[in-house]
Amino acid sequence: MANKTRTIYICSQCGARSLRWMGRCGECGEWNTLVESSEPAVSRGGRSAAVNGAAAPRRLDEISAGGFERLAVPLPEVSRVLGGGIVPGSLVLVGGDPGVGKSTLLMQLSEAVAARGDKVLYVSGEESLSQLALRARRLGHGAEALYYLGETDLSQITEATRQMGAAVLVVDSIQSTFDPEVPSAPGSVAQLRECALKLMRLAKSENVSVFLIGHVTKEGVIAGPKVLEHMVDCVLYLEGERFQAYRLLRGVKNRFGSTNEVGVFEMRGEGLVEVSNPSQVFLAERVEGASGSAVAVTLEGTRPLLVEIQALVSRSALAMPRRTSNGIDSNRLLLVSAVLSKRLNVNLYDQDVYVNVVGGLRVDEPAADLAMALAILSSFKDRALDPGLVAMGEIGLSGEVRGVAQLERRVREAAQLGFTRAIVPHTPGAAPRADPGLELIPVRTLRDAAQVLG
Repeated sequence: MANKTRTIYICSQCGARSLRWMGRCGECGEWNTLVESSEPAVSRGGRSAAVNGAAAPRRLDEISAGGFERLAVPLPEVSRVLGGGIVPGSLVLVGGDPGVGKSTLLMQLSEAVAARGDKVLYVSGEESLSQLALRARRLGHGAEALYYLGETDLSQITEATRQMGAAVLVVDSIQSTFDPEVPSAPGSVAQLRECALKLMRLAKSENVSVFLIGHVTKEGVIAGPKVLEHMVDCVLYLEGERFQAYRLLRGVKNRFGSTNEVGVFEMRGEGLVEVSNPSQVFLAERVEGASGSAVAVTLEGTRPLLVEIQALVSRSALAMPRRTSNGIDSNRLLLVSAVLSKRLNVNLYDQDVYVNVVGGLRVDEPAADLAMALAILSSFKDRALDPGLVAMGEIGLSGEVRGVAQLERRVREAAQLGFTRAIVPHTPGAAPRADPGLELIPVRTLRDAAQVLG
């Protein structure tokens, strides 16, 4: 007997379901986002199996946590972002702009895991086996435990995974995969939801770690319903500018670790190469003696990063001067510019202000406020800062310099890279321990910090 289906409508924004079409989604409030789809009808007496095969509720002391030791990843930058390794049975979604290196990264990850003896299945629905072999040979791969499959049928993928007993499954991409039981096109809302659900069941029931590559929209978010990100255990984004060699792997969701960690890579001809000391790399091309340049010490998770912040202040020919930032929140630039004008009487009302973070990085924490303010002052007065100076601190609306987290770790990183002076917030009772060769300059206000320029 043929399976009966029913027509439903699924919101492409939030994944909400409705039995009838509506012009506006009742969950997220967006207009014209309900997409017609079909799904198998479920009988009233039907039962669904539990994901872990045990439907009876149990207490915590009755549940065994054995067999979930993380798989070691010989790529320290990836292992850092994942929280220390790959958790068996986890479902990881990796997104990023086209051409940023998602497939290259996961192919290198597959090779590294397979080289340790764990079976890995790399499935591509966008490349043929010949194309996969060409790219794998270019990257220097050849592990015996790594298998490739060119397939888009989800039933064939899951069957191949079970038969070979793979420990890790990579699906490139989830938008090209389709479930033959769902009568809609690959990449549709229904297909994405059902494919992700079945891959989640495969991961939990067979203890297979599944990595999914997801396309992104022009806004930079993963394409498809938001429920796709809710289903998975980890959501990672590979970030980087098209004309920059560096890539950042950042976690925005992780059920098994912190989401504050970041991995740094450099794109080369042989693939993505890990950057073990990104601070030194980002400061390698810094020009000493140039005005408008300051070094900030930021924190990405547990890793301190030293980045160069450049500023250019020039007289404007416009009625409303420009405030342009690259790598820093434009609102922070407006705030710092306003504080400089009000508290230090720096006339920026007729000046264009441009701020850039060198290397294509994006700095989101307010600890870079002080370095940005000093860079703007340096360009405005056309006086270069001491090349051995670093600055860290948040600027308040009253012009005060507020404390930052893990100040001692930031200071230690600056000392290791050869910096001799550090402007830090004045925090009584919590002053960091000074390293030999590094002079600490505690300041209470932005006016105190500006005295380094004279």
